[in-house]
Amino acid sequence: MSHWAHGIPFPPSEGLRCRAASPVAARHCQLPISAHAGSAALRTWGGQRISESEEPICSARGCTQPARVALKWNNPKIHTSERRKTWLACDDHKQSLIEFLSARGFMRETEPV
Repeated sequence: MSHWAHGIPFPPSEGLRCRAASPVAARHCQLPISAHAGSAALRTWGGQRISESEEPICSARGCTQPARVALKWNNPKIHTSERRKTWLACDDHKQSLIEFLSARGFMRETEPV
């Protein structure tokens, strides 16, 4: 008897290896980018430009609260030591996101937003 996972049969003795689900939504953010001369500073959020007056949103899955801190991280197995990825966190999710990243050895630094 075989079991199916993602449409592929496998013996039940082998089981599946699953990664832990990420606690963040699939959004991408780059904190302030240099603005063109004479224009207001802009940020990118999920590939869209937004003005500095719009508040960035917490990256935690399902959260719509304003972000208060940027969590800078990288995965040393796939990123160079100077590369930083950014998750944004509200006050409610800051600690849980830091714990998630720290448990994997990914957390590098925090910055206020």
